[in-house]
Amino acid sequence: MEVEDQVTATGTPPLVDKDLVAQLVGDAQRLGLSVEGEGGLLAQLTKLVLESALEGEMTAHLGYDKHERVEGSDNARNGTRSKTVLTKAGPVEIAVPRDRAGSFEPVVVAKRQRRLGAIEDVVLSLSARGLTHGDIAAHLADVYGSEVSKTTISTITDKVLDSMGEWQNRPLDPVYPVVFIDAIHVKVRDGQVANRPIYVALAVTVDGNRDILGLWAGDGGEGAKYWQQVLTEIKNRGVADVLMLVCDGLKGLPESVGNVWPQTIVQTCVVHLIRGSFRYAARQDWDKLARALRPIYTADTVAAAEDRFLEFTEVWGAKYPAIVRLWENAWPEFVPFLQFDKEIRRIVCTTNAIESVNARIRKAVKARGHFPNEQAALKCVYLAVMALDPTGKGRARWTQRWKGALNAFEITFDGRLSAGRRY
Repeated sequence: MEVEDQVTATGTPPLVDKDLVAQLVGDAQRLGLSVEGEGGLLAQLTKLVLESALEGEMTAHLGYDKHERVEGSDNARNGTRSKTVLTKAGPVEIAVPRDRAGSFEPVVVAKRQRRLGAIEDVVLSLSARGLTHGDIAAHLADVYGSEVSKTTISTITDKVLDSMGEWQNRPLDPVYPVVFIDAIHVKVRDGQVANRPIYVALAVTVDGNRDILGLWAGDGGEGAKYWQQVLTEIKNRGVADVLMLVCDGLKGLPESVGNVWPQTIVQTCVVHLIRGSFRYAARQDWDKLARALRPIYTADTVAAAEDRFLEFTEVWGAKYPAIVRLWENAWPEFVPFLQFDKEIRRIVCTTNAIESVNARIRKAVKARGHFPNEQAALKCVYLAVMALDPTGKGRARWTQRWKGALNAFEITFDGRLSAGRRY
């Protein structure tokens, strides 16, 4: 049957003769050659297609066909070099043409490219969802029939390190109404397995969008010097002002914020403060403590909150002095939000905005168990961050949730927010 006779329903003839394909499959079966997998029929066809495409690119680059003699040309073909690329059909060894001038830049399989996009994208997507390298290798073997080693998968995911560096150093907005800083704890096997924090800085832009500013690894003993470096890095990337910074009792952070952005208000997370209180109390007292603490953080003024705290101390101080001390130590960073209206209170009294992000990150981290080093942990967290809301459908909900608070910020902070708005 002629190719012209094999017209599809759309009226377009297929590029490949079906009889020829059937013959190829039949010949492969008679020879005991598998259709899929390394060295199979698909792999051989992929090799032919790629090499033909590369030869076509070389012809376009030089301006004349292979074996054609051209007088006076300052460049010519110079043989080929062997290269193995990972494809959906498995590893394929191809011959890449070279030119004498070394100016040929192939597109279909670029220089130093070892994987075609489909497999690479699958590996990165699965890694972002927390699958281990062993899980990914098993998935590729089941779905694509490709035997890919853990080392190869690690090499693929290592490609994100360059993009992660660019992302971590990208320019930022001049003003953010609020920045949340929280920690994700991961297990790192560095001599022995130990918990290490990775700090996530999430900002809300003046338009109400979410912007994760960066990731920083710590050792759990961070102080003012460490936070001074982190905040200075953020400032050097273009952030001239932050209206409020919400955190959870990170030692040395409030002092460093004052040095970098003198006008920024530091607010402790009230929900974390309440959870911290429960750690010092018997389970049967949790409900009573929650009811006793509520009048403190819902007080209309700072003075009223102080009165309610004294009442709490009189009732519970003797039984739980550690809770009283916890609130006393956190008081300077607890009370700022009490001076604002309910819209700002609702937003900044808790780190729920960042908890939803952290939940996704923790899911990926938990699936991996522990990491061989700090860089591997950062890579996993970065991939999880990049996989957040890939369709963008959650952006509208996030923005709408922040409209009331952004209006309150604009009025309360005397136009500082407008300085960073993009018109």
